[in-house]
Amino acid sequence: MKKTLILTTLLAAGIATSCSEKFLDVRPTGVASQDQLKNRDGVNALLIGAYSLLDGIGSGTTGWHAAISNWVYGGVASDDAYKGTDANDQPEITAFERYEGQANFAHVRGKWRHTYDGVQRTNELLQILPQATGLTDAEKTAVTAQARFLRAHYHFQGKIIFNMLPFIDEKLYKADDPNGTKVPNDKDIWPQIEADFKYAVDNLPETQAQRGRATKAAAQAYLAKTYLYQRKYAEAKPLLEAVVNSGRYRLVDYHDNFRAVTNNNAESVFEVQFSVNDGTTGNNGNQGDVLNWPYFSSAPGGGCCGFYVPSQNLVNAFKTDAAGLPLFDTFNDSDLKNDEGVRAGDPFTPDRTTPLDPRLDWTVGRRGVPFLDWGPMPGVTWIRDQSYSGPYTGKKWMYYRSEEGTNTHATNKRSVANNYRLIRYAAVLLWLAECEVEAGNLDKARLLVNQVRNRAKTSTPVRNADGTPAGNYLINEYPAGSAAFATQAAARRAVQFETRLEFGMEGFRHFDLVRWNTIEPTINAYLAKESTKRRYLSGAVFKKGVHEFFPIPVDEITNTFVNGQATLKQNPGY
Repeated sequence: MKKTLILTTLLAAGIATSCSEKFLDVRPTGVASQDQLKNRDGVNALLIGAYSLLDGIGSGTTGWHAAISNWVYGGVASDDAYKGTDANDQPEITAFERYEGQANFAHVRGKWRHTYDGVQRTNELLQILPQATGLTDAEKTAVTAQARFLRAHYHFQGKIIFNMLPFIDEKLYKADDPNGTKVPNDKDIWPQIEADFKYAVDNLPETQAQRGRATKAAAQAYLAKTYLYQRKYAEAKPLLEAVVNSGRYRLVDYHDNFRAVTNNNAESVFEVQFSVNDGTTGNNGNQGDVLNWPYFSSAPGGGCCGFYVPSQNLVNAFKTDAAGLPLFDTFNDSDLKNDEGVRAGDPFTPDRTTPLDPRLDWTVGRRGVPFLDWGPMPGVTWIRDQSYSGPYTGKKWMYYRSEEGTNTHATNKRSVANNYRLIRYAAVLLWLAECEVEAGNLDKARLLVNQVRNRAKTSTPVRNADGTPAGNYLINEYPAGSAAFATQAAARRAVQFETRLEFGMEGFRHFDLVRWNTIEPTINAYLAKESTKRRYLSGAVFKKGVHEFFPIPVDEITNTFVNGQATLKQNPGY
């Protein structure tokens, strides 16, 4: 594990007490000793330092290795997305897409180190806090709650990617002892993650003066998510009900979850704060997604790099039947019309007859459909190699042309102030629906899913220049007595399908499939079909018991040797 002392990169004292909504928008100013930090200002600086790694940037790792969006691990390593770009760029990501990742890859090393750099920052804060002057006991408790929330978050992120990893707390961590954190990864750390989130639930306030700080509801939702990953539905349910019953959250217009101008809206339970034009070089923007832009100089982002593009399978999933309901079994029998192989100058008209869930065109950029305020997506000119990566581009993290220079960095258009919504209220509703299904309350689950579907139905659709809908949008709620909720198995499928539609391209898909225990048949069916379109997927196989998780970096295993023996053990199959 990386042992770099974080104190050398902390922020100027006193910044954290300002009233700025973007409390992370500060730069390191110098080196501080531990003794200098044992006061109110030092504690606040340490806390900001712990928050500042939420975006996945910093600590010496390459941004896209540890991006908070998890687009490589949660998106490309699923049926939602292709790597994109061309065959030769970032071959490690192609290997993940083919389920051939290796322990010596820079990506897994970067993600692992970022995980523990985040843990380290929280532990350093928790070590100093008891000795700090100028804070009341209540204030110290509030800081501790935030620190433990963050420590749980960093361990959680590592857990869902690597599974077996050690939990490092402030009692174990010693900055001056290189052997102190050489801890075996032979125990499940969910209990320790739970304990940190429970402390946060008990001690965090309902609201925070500064946006981006953890609240009680954020801790409740995150603890519930922790339980869901263990299939502890009975434990998760009251926490999710508490968030719903708080009355603090509501569903907003769907696309408002993906715009910088509507950051921190009423649907946001916890979101990672980005900013631009704040005196930095752009690293406070969404640098983790810096590769994921159309490959054309006059497109959003300014011409780089064509990664992370929607799969045909995901696009097909948004088709609906004549009643406006999902096509669970048949959605992938045929492909929605696309422009693959159609030259830029040739005529092309997008499908305007197939019934579609309107969330498709807020999730996916497809030819002939308006792309925010950039005009119709032009097709192949925005794609680096269409024969390799397909005809689509992602859309949720893109900015409006009218916002260029305001919500994009002045010298880096791919650095954008569009926050990442880590936990949305829609997720709370769908997680609660999962719990109701497992409790046998199928109609309650139906009503919860219907809230999400009704929001999709009533939200502003993508429109053509003349004001008409850009597609044949048709989505409806499940009626009473619907076959989709007639049995527990059917209801489970309906909730899971809705989750995919609602959160497509947000980086959750791989992890959802793992926790639902459906990933092996889902991915192998996907690979069999997609390999006929994307030839580089031919021969790829998902192996149950192996590919649910990613390899532990070999460098980190080597770094844990004590008396000739490695403390860390590699995950099965690697």
